[in-house]
Amino acid sequence: MAPASIYRRIVLKLSGEALAAEDGHGIDPERADEIARKLRDVHELGVQIAVVIGGGNLWRGTTGVARGMDEPTSHYIGMVGTVMNALALQDALERLDVRTRVQTAVQMNAVAEPYIRLRAIRHLEKSRVVILAGGLGNPYFTTDTAAALRASEISADIVIKATKVNGIYSADPVRHPDAQRFERLDYGQVLRDKLEVMDMTAFTVCEENQMPILVINFFDGDDLLQAVKGRSGIGTLVCDDC
Repeated sequence: MAPASIYRRIVLKLSGEALAAEDGHGIDPERADEIARKLRDVHELGVQIAVVIGGGNLWRGTTGVARGMDEPTSHYIGMVGTVMNALALQDALERLDVRTRVQTAVQMNAVAEPYIRLRAIRHLEKSRVVILAGGLGNPYFTTDTAAALRASEISADIVIKATKVNGIYSADPVRHPDAQRFERLDYGQVLRDKLEVMDMTAFTVCEENQMPILVINFFDGDDLLQAVKGRSGIGTLVCDDC
């Protein structure tokens, strides 16, 4: 029997770049397959998984704004990109016999359900992976904020932020090799030391709702799987008294 997870329900914040090809753009089916396999392994533990996915591999709102585009329009283009990524990930999961549903805050009824909180919870209770796209359906908000809000709405146990770095450091570990990695932080320390975890809106939502945040290197072996099993020393956990 597979070892139990320490979490019942998680929200995984996944950047669009996780699906990108080597040049950082587009959707690489092999990367989608790799991500799907990692999610399947966690799903087989009985964990309820919601994924909030970004769209930076296809479009960044700031890019359009920098070139003179109307800001809300540029952000909406990015939201549409997240739906494309969600569909690619759904396909990869379904091919592994993992049942999924895509829900989007920007309605596209031909390809995805609208985001409805209770429906999302029901899908999770039926062991379906729910992929949440379209951000919050409004410009000016990041997918970090979407992850924090959705996690609070569906009563998740934790937000897991998938990155290419194995936790939170006192400084950029690429530019500062002697930077300290933290295993555990409280919300106050993150604020006092101005550590980079999520954007401030997202972080504030997590703090106010006492939603733990775990930052891991998603692409380092089976770190995601080991993290949900409760193995110590993986990533950085941000919470108060947990």
